[in-house]
Amino acid sequence: MSENTKLITRRDFIRTGSCAMAGGFMGLPLLSEAIAKTAEKSRVVLIRDERVFQGSGSFDQGIMEKMLDQAVINLLGVQRPAEAWRQLVKSEDVVGVKSNVWGPLPTPPDLEDTIVSRLTEAGVQQQNIAVDDRGVREDPVFRKCTALINIRPMRTHHWSGLGTLLKNYIMFVPSPYTYHGNSCERLGAIWNEPHLKGKTRLNILVMLTPLFHGVGPHHYSGKYIWPYGGLIISRDPVAADATGARVIQAKRNQYFKKDTPISPRPLHIEAADVKFGIGNSHPDRINLIRIGWETDMLI
Repeated sequence: MSENTKLITRRDFIRTGSCAMAGGFMGLPLLSEAIAKTAEKSRVVLIRDERVFQGSGSFDQGIMEKMLDQAVINLLGVQRPAEAWRQLVKSEDVVGVKSNVWGPLPTPPDLEDTIVSRLTEAGVQQQNIAVDDRGVREDPVFRKCTALINIRPMRTHHWSGLGTLLKNYIMFVPSPYTYHGNSCERLGAIWNEPHLKGKTRLNILVMLTPLFHGVGPHHYSGKYIWPYGGLIISRDPVAADATGARVIQAKRNQYFKKDTPISPRPLHIEAADVKFGIGNSHPDRINLIRIGWETDMLI
């Protein structure tokens, strides 16, 4: 695979249709305010491979493994996957892999298995690794975890506009519904909870067959997914989500043949940046590395 590294400009961001209002990502405070909060750019890897698809909606595990390995070594600037994972976790870590089990579009089990394999290869004890979603508050490994790996598929969402990496942590709080107000704008606050703050080592936004449109709280239609064949990986969940949002918005515009904003606007992505200081949401604070299949990359 060839690597093409490009800094995304704000003009490019607006051109894709992801910037809903002048001066802000989703109509929140001005761009300059968000830039001032974080000095460093966030590194994000988007990797795609058209060979990942098999018949009957399944995926090729070997190709997914290679995609994950290639993305992680490029993210961390090392030569081998094992070296990358040893940077992410230590042998003494207790690691929770926060997955997502939403029925129509769950995290692929093969990707979960690959992550567990890479963690054990990095020296983490098997008994100190757990993969869970809705039971994380009761799971004994998650209750004592020192590190988290966050992985979920990207999809449109009735309350938050998009189901994102940021939203994936809503199961860590006792009353998730209290974060549903104003398009789930306060999701970033969860990441600053004492039992979570600073523990996330890697974020993996699954963009193999993203859901780009839906109506209603439990929407799903196969005609609104497409074979994008991608993974978006970053240490910064905000930057990964903002990048994924741009792809979803571009696909909506392409499919509907007009500007069709994500609805409701995913306010939580920029709020996680501007209000909660979790990461970078604006493209001129994101260093995006593109790897692999370039056809209809949309970004």
